[in-house]
Amino acid sequence: MPGTGGNGAVTRSTLRQQIADALRDEVLAGRLQPGQEFTVKEIADQYGVSATPVREALVDLSAQGLLDAVQHRGFEVRAYSLADYRGMIEARSLVTDGMFHQLTGGDGRDPSDPRLAADLAVVRRRGEEAARAAGAGDLNILIGYDLRFWRELSALFGNPYLADFLHRLRVQSWVCAVQHLRRVSDLKGRLWSRHTDLVDALARRDPAGAHAVVTAYNAHSLDLFERLAAGSAG
Repeated sequence: MPGTGGNGAVTRSTLRQQIADALRDEVLAGRLQPGQEFTVKEIADQYGVSATPVREALVDLSAQGLLDAVQHRGFEVRAYSLADYRGMIEARSLVTDGMFHQLTGGDGRDPSDPRLAADLAVVRRRGEEAARAAGAGDLNILIGYDLRFWRELSALFGNPYLADFLHRLRVQSWVCAVQHLRRVSDLKGRLWSRHTDLVDALARRDPAGAHAVVTAYNAHSLDLFERLAAGSAG
């Protein structure tokens, strides 16, 4: 019956997304390491599900740049380089500069609209949580709040395609970063925590100020990762 088939499709699609989300979290938590290989069967057995939604989830993660297909062997976690990270930063900056320009009245939303101020206040609260996690050096909590912060901020831009693109870049950036950050025993004071400064600049209709905050963030991150990769900031 059509209804039964539709429910089955929804269930499989939901399971596929759940597996993809779980594996992404495993990568971000450092439990799946760059270069680590696994098969569809191994993941299906681990989660107690059939191979079909697992294969679909792994293909999705490959399309997002988190995994690579290994011919005749399965999949492996992609190993990003610092050069990759520099490219991600450049791409992120191109998107965010346009977003900041629009949100502060360059075009699109009216910056005097009280609804925009309310939306920014919600994003700022998310930024406060991210900043607290960064200050405490709690990488797992920071990653979750940071991704939500940027997801909610980019949603204000009004273009779901660019918002999705930025989200994927930020996930990839964290995948690249955690392979170095997980080797540090104490991250207090080392992680970027100026989320609220960024929102405040946007609330002031100051795209140059917002750009300066993100530029400082990028420079801080690159310097940290370069030193960690060289083994001089452990």
